[in-house]
Amino acid sequence: MKKLFLLAFISFSLNSFAQSNIDQSFFQEVDQFLKTHVQNNKVNYQALQQDVTLPALVQKIASANIESLDKNSLQAFYINAYNLLVIQKAVKNYPLESVLNVNRFFDNKDQVVAGKRLSLNQLEKDLLLKEFNDARFHFVLVCGANGCPPITDFAYLPAQLNEQLDQQTRKAINDPNFIKVDNAQQTVALSQIFEWYVKDFGGSQASTLQFINKYRTEAISSDYKRSFYTYDWSLNQTSAGHTSDVVVELSNNSARYVVSAAVPKGTTETKWFNNLYTQQTGNGESLTDRATFLTSSLSFLYGVTNRFNAGFDLRYRRVSYAGLPSSSIEVLGSPNDATNRQGFTNIGPKIRWAPFEALPNFSVQSAFWIPIGSDLEGNSEVPYIDWDGSTWVTQVFNDFSIGSSFSLFTEISFWYEDIGDENDLNRFSTPATVIFSYFPNPKTTLYALSNYSPFWQKDFDYFAQAGFGVKYQITPNFEVEGLYTAFTNEFLQDINGRASTFNIGIRINR
Repeated sequence: MKKLFLLAFISFSLNSFAQSNIDQSFFQEVDQFLKTHVQNNKVNYQALQQDVTLPALVQKIASANIESLDKNSLQAFYINAYNLLVIQKAVKNYPLESVLNVNRFFDNKDQVVAGKRLSLNQLEKDLLLKEFNDARFHFVLVCGANGCPPITDFAYLPAQLNEQLDQQTRKAINDPNFIKVDNAQQTVALSQIFEWYVKDFGGSQASTLQFINKYRTEAISSDYKRSFYTYDWSLNQTSAGHTSDVVVELSNNSARYVVSAAVPKGTTETKWFNNLYTQQTGNGESLTDRATFLTSSLSFLYGVTNRFNAGFDLRYRRVSYAGLPSSSIEVLGSPNDATNRQGFTNIGPKIRWAPFEALPNFSVQSAFWIPIGSDLEGNSEVPYIDWDGSTWVTQVFNDFSIGSSFSLFTEISFWYEDIGDENDLNRFSTPATVIFSYFPNPKTTLYALSNYSPFWQKDFDYFAQAGFGVKYQITPNFEVEGLYTAFTNEFLQDINGRASTFNIGIRINR
């Protein structure tokens, strides 16, 4: 018992020693740092390249002991921590025209606050907005962009916090560059902050206007036509740090999911993709038979580093063989018998690697699928559902923007199927895919796909497909996708057959 007590005491002592108490000295250090490196509401990121005080402050934020802080002290700590961590991340990636040029700048869990690893979005939305429900935070949290309310050259202090929140809210809302009122035209253009966070301002246009007028010296009439101007995401740097005179606005593809990028360190990507392939065949001009495959793939990746990921794939398949007229959706209810089959068919490890730091959207992904189940290729009693041997798939991805609203994705793959099955000839193919995407808004992707897949075997074969799809980001971490494609190949041409796919998928990043 004495030993247990001693170990507990030592553990508690070490933990207390590792943590640093947040007191007035922390806020004084933040205040001095901001007075030194913020001029005219801009940050001198260039000078911060050689600064040693910022890493020290970031370390204090990481090891902070916040258990004894009162409400005002905790809020002030979180606000200062957010602003400093944004600056620190911009400095780390400097020179930089916009924080949006850094993959998942706000969503990557690469910050440590009071011993907890989290993202900048979690610090803002969970620890501040959700916990304290104060819309004034939107006017003191600075995201590193010129579209944000201006960063101050002083720290937020517990004893003065309420007055400072009021002061900065009033300052932003009366700034003609932040809320643009045209009395002659009876219009008002608002920052997109009021659009993105409308729930924090009461959930409606009327409540938002009521909040604004609470802090306006000259109230805005409810009869004025309201709109939202495009957010300026150019870096809030001093003139000494500018590398160009380009103003970076929120482009339509700035928030898109880049399928070829590696998953950032410490985060995960989970994808569930459902592909329904249906093929009609027959003799001469008559189509008499239908074969339908439903492949449901679960894919998981974890960011071991920012450029190397590891995870796994799991595949479940259903197959249905039936005469026409039959529907492709009948595969969903098919039992296991001589014409229908279902079950898990493959599982295996997967890696993704972005080999070049300067080309983050160029990556190589490789997976090795091991068959699970017996007689996957079928016999006299059950039909084919998958290969009996293993499958090795290696894909080379690249993705790059074309202007602000378009992008081009390319992929070449190397498929080696039915490995280890001595009864069949292993198949080797090299599919190539091109996807052209259009981004009508930051959450929506419309794309066209074309694919050509040659099979390099004794009797050369191929198939080609083309189609169109849409992706929509319900949240920055949750995306849904739909895709339709139509097929052609030599076999289908010979028998006047036709084939197509219907696809639905979701992606979750954490």
